[in-house]
Amino acid sequence: MTGPTLNVIAAEDLSMFGRDPWWLIVVKAVFCFAFLMVTVLFSIVWERKVVAWMQLRIGPNRHGPWGMLQSLADGIKLMLKEDVIVKRADKVVYVLAPIIAAIPAFMAIAVIPFGPSGNEVSIFGQRTTMQLTDLPIAMLYVLAIASVGIYGIVLAGWSSGSTYPLLGGLRSCAQMISYEIAMGAAFASVFLYSGSMSTSAIVEAQADRWFIILLPVSFIIYVITMVGETNRAPFDMPESEGDLVGGFNTEYSSIKFAMFMLAEYVNMVTVSAVSVTLFLGGWRAPYPISTFWEGANHGWWPLLWFVIKVQLLLFFFIWLRGTLPRVRYDQLMKLGWKVLIPVSVVWLMLVATVRALRNEGYDFQQILLYAGGALTTVLLLSFIADMFRGGKERQAEAAAAKEPPVPFDPMAGGYPVPPLPGQSLPPVPRRRPRRERELIVSGGGNTVSDDPDGGQAHDGKEADGA
Repeated sequence: MTGPTLNVIAAEDLSMFGRDPWWLIVVKAVFCFAFLMVTVLFSIVWERKVVAWMQLRIGPNRHGPWGMLQSLADGIKLMLKEDVIVKRADKVVYVLAPIIAAIPAFMAIAVIPFGPSGNEVSIFGQRTTMQLTDLPIAMLYVLAIASVGIYGIVLAGWSSGSTYPLLGGLRSCAQMISYEIAMGAAFASVFLYSGSMSTSAIVEAQADRWFIILLPVSFIIYVITMVGETNRAPFDMPESEGDLVGGFNTEYSSIKFAMFMLAEYVNMVTVSAVSVTLFLGGWRAPYPISTFWEGANHGWWPLLWFVIKVQLLLFFFIWLRGTLPRVRYDQLMKLGWKVLIPVSVVWLMLVATVRALRNEGYDFQQILLYAGGALTTVLLLSFIADMFRGGKERQAEAAAAKEPPVPFDPMAGGYPVPPLPGQSLPPVPRRRPRRERELIVSGGGNTVSDDPDGGQAHDGKEADGA
């Protein structure tokens, strides 16, 4: 076993957790809850302000200074609205669904470190770490909690007793499960490099270099999957008002509707905090600051760096919403299954190979040479395969061009069907010019008689008079 591996294992010391008195655990839990709620209230206003600035609008400016209390006013308004339960709903599941969606969003923050585990701070005279708790499998806990949140959305769509919420719930289920696969593969690359699934140990492993530099592909994959996981634009298919009239929460109102919106924004904060922990050094100060200031990573300062990084990722969410249009659902699933999952699996195999070679004693230049040779071979084989496939496609197109076009029946089987690729709708008969139609309707003089004896053109009124 090599030296770096021993250091990583030694860094996974979780003995400092679980020693706090019960009242301090309650204080830290309340702090985590308050941190999420305040961040959500700020993010909603910030999103509306930023999108308004992008679209040259004013944005909220009525409630509170600079409109900063607008989200709080919206929350109070939703709580005071009438709570309607639709007649055909399964009432028990209908009420439990928003709770199931909201609670897991809060639970994942419990294992996120806000500061170094070895640097204890004083809270009411009690020394403690800036983290609620940690586990040897903390990241698996995060994945499990994120998976439980899917049930709330699916059950909300099913229990509403309506078609469109059911479609929205099924869309969300398929989307979130698909993107969780690629997310798990991105996590696995971090586990290989850090040698641990503990969040505090992962941050400690980034003391020399952040994982965004060592694992850029994993970071890009995770950023895409976290947008799809939170159902945010451009992947907000479950709430597509154009074809679902609101999605899984169509039949919800008042506080239950507000809980779905709260779960969405809390999930945004949670996935941003996980991204900061795994790839952006966690609570560590950025590179220029940490070099000339020794105390940047001590005391309460790590909390500041962590919050700044989380806010930058939340701005990225807002930027995407104000920039990119919504994609089609087939494009969303194609990106997840045909692009993200294969790329994440291949990247994971490459990272595992590099780690195995380093553990065997190969230097970095040899590993880079082997990886470059393997990548060149794969690209060469794919180029040759594309050449043969392109030749076959050209032959098929030439053969199809010689054959007569297949007639298309738009009413096949008695039901209107859309044309398949290569087929086209039959031409629509041309309508008469507008002037001619008006003359025909009013009995104009330019109408032609349909007399079988070939009579000349005459006016409709004269025919009536005759």
